[in-house]
Amino acid sequence: MAGEPQADCLFCKIVDGKIPATIVRESETTVAFRDINPQAPTHVLVIPKAHYPDAASLAAAEPAIAADVLREAGQIAADEGIADHGYRIVFNTGAGAGQTVWHAHAHVLGGRGLQWPPG
Repeated sequence: MAGEPQADCLFCKIVDGKIPATIVRESETTVAFRDINPQAPTHVLVIPKAHYPDAASLAAAEPAIAADVLREAGQIAADEGIADHGYRIVFNTGAGAGQTVWHAHAHVLGGRGLQWPPG
């Protein structure tokens, strides 16, 4: 069921504390942690504690929590010292876009030049 923890979801296990992660920030509705395969000097994932498979389903079902994810991403950029230099917030939605964990999440990337278009 959407919103409920999924036993086979890596990020649900991080939320539950069953898998360790380097947590940088936590709110009532979100958890943020360092990516284990960083693509920039700052690479933090912000996830909702509730399970939704992607950003679109999260936004449709829980727009306030989707907003929380974005708010936390901005605060992380400030905390990490990248807000004044520019940073990117990325939601990969679907396998063709590079999504590999089917739990909505935002990547906060910064600390180096970020070219456009990406990848």
